[in-house]
Amino acid sequence: MTQSIPISCSTVEVRVHNRQVPTPENLPNHDLVLRCQSGLRPDRSAFAELMRRYGSHVDRLLYHLAPDWQDRADLAQEVWIRVYRHIKRLQDPVKFRGWLGRIATNLFYDELRKRKRVSPPLSLDAPRTLEDGEMDWEIATDDPGPFDQLTTREFYEQLHQAIAELPEAFRTTIVLREIEGMAYEEIAEITGVSLGTVKSRIARARSRLQSQLQKYLDER
Repeated sequence: MTQSIPISCSTVEVRVHNRQVPTPENLPNHDLVLRCQSGLRPDRSAFAELMRRYGSHVDRLLYHLAPDWQDRADLAQEVWIRVYRHIKRLQDPVKFRGWLGRIATNLFYDELRKRKRVSPPLSLDAPRTLEDGEMDWEIATDDPGPFDQLTTREFYEQLHQAIAELPEAFRTTIVLREIEGMAYEEIAEITGVSLGTVKSRIARARSRLQSQLQKYLDER
């Protein structure tokens, strides 16, 4: 004989109420952003988790962009204030990391202008005038070279020092391209120069870095 097991409505209700709501630590990045966008103000616990996950990313980006600035922590804090204020404007939560990087980069440029530390930009689109005529700057290609392939920690420690010694315009473009992974078009929009200038600066930066690190590269 088959026996039935009575289930009361109260039992079902208890099970439903006991179902755990995922904590921010257990949510994917996409859901954290959505939670921050759902209310009048970003959910504090979800926003704190985003800061925990992406804080080192912002710090690393500013570290490469402004290696000689002693107040990078203040700049990073301002980045997160802007993210808190404008996160509802982000239409695709999947693109949060790139959006965050653009906020940090734009803030860096704003601060540069305030400090009046930017010298007149060097146009790499214009040919250089030499004693025996003119010579164009070389344009970067998408072919990966030693700079793109080496990934050891020791190399990147030396690479950071070499990046820090680059002229401001070269350093910014190479950081946005190689470290932030931005497209040439994005870099042109952020830096306010032509696409050709961006490619030229990246080419020159790669050339300088490879020249400075050649001894290390030869040892490998």
